[in-house]
Amino acid sequence: MGLIIRSSAIHAAGCYTTTRIPKGKRIAEYTGPRISKDEADVLYEDSPITYLFGLGDGTVVIDGHCAAMFINHSCDPNCETSEVKGRVWITAIKNIAAGAEITYDYCLYDGGDDEATCNCGSQNCRGTMYSRHEVRQRKAAARAESQKTGKPAVSGRRKKAR
Repeated sequence: MGLIIRSSAIHAAGCYTTTRIPKGKRIAEYTGPRISKDEADVLYEDSPITYLFGLGDGTVVIDGHCAAMFINHSCDPNCETSEVKGRVWITAIKNIAAGAEITYDYCLYDGGDDEATCNCGSQNCRGTMYSRHEVRQRKAAARAESQKTGKPAVSGRRKKAR
């Protein structure tokens, strides 16, 4: 199996396979230095793009330095991630054709006021890279704030990129 990095319609650069990948196959490991979330927040405070992957409870992150850091988010992914003994693996959840872009759902959960807009363009795009759980929490918080202030809540839903 070969992976290459090239331009992506989703975001700048993406990771593509040069060969067919069967469902269930491990594709890549997300590697790089492990640093605290607090250290990453300071290190990347003014950076619009980061390649961080949260481990466990999110207090430690991998500062990506590998081909896997170019795997883009999709709301209709062809892969998923799993943490096994402190290592992060990207595994195919469906058969992937040669030439296809490798994607997984980022399921973001921490980003402050950042909208984390999704550009995947899939039919079931939720408009954000935040997890469904995080989206529900943010909507509930916006409703509570709206009730408290009397100002209408913003839905947070974004139009699909076309």
